[in-house]
Formats: sequence, structure tokens, C-alpha cells
Amino acid sequence: YSCADAQNFSIGIRGGISIPNLSSGGSSENPLNTGYSSRFGPDFGIFGEFKISHLFSLQPMIEYSSQGGKKNGLQAFPTPPEFAALFPPDMAPTYLYANFKSEAKLNYLMIPLLAKFGWNLKPMSPLRIYVDAGPFVGFLLSAKQVTSGSSMIYADSGGQQPLPAGEQSFDTTQNIKSQLNTTNFGVEGNAGISYLLGKGNIFIEGGFNYGFLNIQKGTANGKNNTGAATVSLGYAYWLGDKAKGK
Repeated sequence: YSCADAQNFSIGIRGGISIPNLSSGGSSENPLNTGYSSRFGPDFGIFGEFKISHLFSLQPMIEYSSQGGKKNGLQAFPTPPEFAALFPPDMAPTYLYANFKSEAKLNYLMIPLLAKFGWNLKPMSPLRIYVDAGPFVGFLLSAKQVTSGSSMIYADSGGQQPLPAGEQSFDTTQNIKSQLNTTNFGVEGNAGISYLLGKGNIFIEGGFNYGFLNIQKGTANGKNNTGAATVSLGYAYWLGDKAKGK
């Protein structure tokens, strides 16, 4: 038994890093939606925890979540009309290739509802371990495609067939929010350890989230799902009447 057991509701904050990536969508795979690696971004939120029993509680949260992914190196992009003119009529490839950096920066407001199970390491220990999991609904706040670098343009994915167009700059930032669905839903889970400190708990946890819906509205750029690993630090302050006789 610990002082936290004597309370029935807490409010808290947590913050840390998100390590997201974009997974390609099955039969919709193409050179544009594959080959992503993880990027880094912030992840933070506020939450309430409703204690149902010593072992179980419910935790709704409002969370800012960085999503997306990045590519670095030789990668595909849709053939622009000015480059299509370099090929015979109706012979232009769907994609051209160049060596540059590309990062999809997506930011969501997520509202998860987590079922949380926790237990003290010992009967009077201030240390408590826990796991939680549950569904979330997400709302797209912003979406940008940021590219940088300069490169020759190639007709093939191996970079062996340069086009006679010289080196081109890829330094652009494009707002792609209109190309993406504004809502998503999925699942989130965490595991952590907390330490009782007065009427509150400090904690560290690691977790994940994954969106079930493809983020693109159309199929021109393929289909992707969002997902991220997270690492967070936080503090929860317990409210309510103290239990008696325990």
C-alpha cells in the first residue's frame, strides 16, 4: 500500500520524444511510399487517471504527437512535365530519381483512452510498474514535405542513366495537408515505472502508437500508415479523499 492508493483521481503531464516512421500500405507499394526511415520529434500530453481498483485504472489523454518519416539518398519523385519533354512522346517514365534528403513532418492531436494495470514492487514500496493500452482518435494538425540538397537527375533507380539537365536543387518545403486525411484512429500502449513523491508520482515510460488508416486521400503517392515509438518523462498529482483504515 502507498499514498497513491489512497487517492482516486490524478492529473498529470508527460513529455519526451517521438521516433516515428511511415509503413507502406500493402498492394499500394511504389517507389514513393517505400524506403522511409525514422525521424525524431516531440511528443507531449496532459492526462487524467481514474483509479478503479488497486490494480486497474482508466487514463484519457490529450497528446501532441510527431509522426512521419525521412529518406536520405537516391530516391524517386514523380516525373515533372519539363523532364517528361526529354523523352520521346508517351515514353516518359512515371518516376525519376535523384540523390537528396526528404522528410515528411506530420503532427497530430491524438486522444487516447488507455486501460492501465499497475502494481507495487513490494507492499510498501514507492516504486510501481505499469502497462497500459487502448484506442486513440487522431486529428491532423499540420503536414509538410521538406526536401534539401542538389543532385543530377537519373532515369533509373540505380543512378546509372543521368539526364542531360545538369544538377538540380531540391531545397523546398511543401504543405501537403490537403493531400492527407484529417483524421485517423489506432492503438497506443506504454510500459513504465513510477516513484511516489509526496502526493504525486514521477514516472518514465516507453511506448508505441500505430494508426490503422492510410493517411493519403488518393493513391497517386501510394498508401502509408503512421506509427511511432515514444519515450517520456512525466508527473501525476493525486487528488481525492484519503482512504481510511488501510
